[in-house]
Amino acid sequence: MYKHILIPTDGSALATTAVKQGLDFAKAIGASVTLLTVHEPFHVFTLETEMLTDSPEIYKNHAKKQAKAILGKVETLAKERGVTFQTLDIEADYPYEAIIDTAKKKKCDLIAMASHGRGGIGAILLGSETQKVLAHSSVPVLVYR
Repeated sequence: MYKHILIPTDGSALATTAVKQGLDFAKAIGASVTLLTVHEPFHVFTLETEMLTDSPEIYKNHAKKQAKAILGKVETLAKERGVTFQTLDIEADYPYEAIIDTAKKKKCDLIAMASHGRGGIGAILLGSETQKVLAHSSVPVLVYR
């Protein structure tokens, strides 16, 4: 079956639930996991409030701090379940591409992710990143609602 599962998270409540379910699944089948969070690089022209009010250095420090907090939380969940894991924080313009590229580079045979994240209701059924991963990934994707 699956030996290495990629579990991306943005730290949202639904993503955390998907992480828990993904970790439980990994434990049940004896798979290892890579826990991933992706943050966008600083953009001079943007509508993101953090980028409008922060300097590039402040934004980068904030993004790294937020990623560390997200990964620390999911790392604890993995340890509690006794699942072999590694964590990864990537900066990328397009999170879905980073998710797919990471799955390929890490030789993951499954991506387990939430149906939507911070965008929530913004995407009616599936979040835009989840939709893009489903549309472009050659690696199987398990979506948690």
